[in-house]
Amino acid sequence: MATTITRRQFGFLAGAAVAASSLSACSGSGSGGGEGKVVWSTWGSPEDLKSYDEFQAAFKEEHPDIELVFQPTPSYSEYHSKLLTQLSSGTAPDVFYIGDDRVASVIRNDVLMPIGDKLSDTSISEDDFAANVLDIGRWEGDLYALPNDVNPDALWYDKQALEAAGITDDPAELAENDQWTTEAFFDMTGKLAAAGLTGAVYWNYWATHDSFMTAAGGQVYDEDGNYVAHEDPASVQAMEEYAQRFQSEEMKLADLLPEGAGSETLLVTHQLGFLAAGRYTIGAIRGAGVDESLYDIVRWPTVDGTAKPTGVAASYLAINSEAADPDSAMEFFTSFLNAEGQRLRLEGTGNAVPSIKGADDIVLDSDYPAHAQTMLDMRDMGYSNFATEAAVPDLSNQISVEYMQPLYEGKSDAQSTLDAVAALVEEKTA
Repeated sequence: MATTITRRQFGFLAGAAVAASSLSACSGSGSGGGEGKVVWSTWGSPEDLKSYDEFQAAFKEEHPDIELVFQPTPSYSEYHSKLLTQLSSGTAPDVFYIGDDRVASVIRNDVLMPIGDKLSDTSISEDDFAANVLDIGRWEGDLYALPNDVNPDALWYDKQALEAAGITDDPAELAENDQWTTEAFFDMTGKLAAAGLTGAVYWNYWATHDSFMTAAGGQVYDEDGNYVAHEDPASVQAMEEYAQRFQSEEMKLADLLPEGAGSETLLVTHQLGFLAAGRYTIGAIRGAGVDESLYDIVRWPTVDGTAKPTGVAASYLAINSEAADPDSAMEFFTSFLNAEGQRLRLEGTGNAVPSIKGADDIVLDSDYPAHAQTMLDMRDMGYSNFATEAAVPDLSNQISVEYMQPLYEGKSDAQSTLDAVAALVEEKTA
């Protein structure tokens, strides 16, 4: 459910970064758990947290000998600040979520249980998960965390808004014929803006700017983990082209929209052409009581019209290295992540895309949106946050807020911005 939160309205607390840098392995069970007890935690709104009710009920029925204690926290940022403090003080839950911009840094602090060699006798295996979102859970040859579910940011589009702007081409049909080019997309957003509508809205976080670059055929980090976007002409050009459209207000950042006129409100009131968002958008459309057939999804446009990898938002499940009952914790961990566990959490409207093989029917069975397969294709082709960046607490957020936002606001050009990001990454990872 990681990505059920609307990405990314949450900033990260400075104290969390400090706490992360000082973590060390703690003795004793921090959660207050004991034999036959599992304390677990995640973040989410009350509505989000209801999606766990069916799974927890099923787990308790199947494992009557394991006491299950749920300790949620509403805010994404508050959750991670609290978790890092708990890990440092020895009071952390036995099993817990970690965001994709945090997991690599937490792994490096020797507070998580290595799980790779423990999966052989469980209901899941490492091969059940796509390697492209798995690698960030590794450190020095060991596996410490697995993605509980994912959310590729598909482009949700409003057919009524497109029609109002005089657009007759259907984006999904163009994509099916490898004609969904960046040029065609910009032509549409320009027409939408000329009609008094908003062309496109994006959340300002790592997967947005990284996807602008990789969809254009550029690189962000190389295979050795070095930041190279500033040296890649395709990446620089893509960031400049998108920045110009933010500056003209043809495109907008969801993070900066006024209260009462947020991205989902604009979408369901036919004032927005495209919204980059996850599967949770189904709930917003149905909750608004609008004609849901007016909405569909398409992958991100590319220079030549063929599909390219884009970022996949994810969250990860991990086990406290000091869990009081490791066997019970592992039983909960694997039950939560296996196909049946993900089905219990995500079926129906759902709020995310399964991360494990054998559960794709969760996305496809409802036949909504019409091109729901796009979410699975984007998951399979996409990538998680880059480990180099995610290993430094708050670095992803700092890049988004302090570097990318000024670029979108016209306070810097793409080359200068990416040069500055490269210097920052080098400094933070030295």
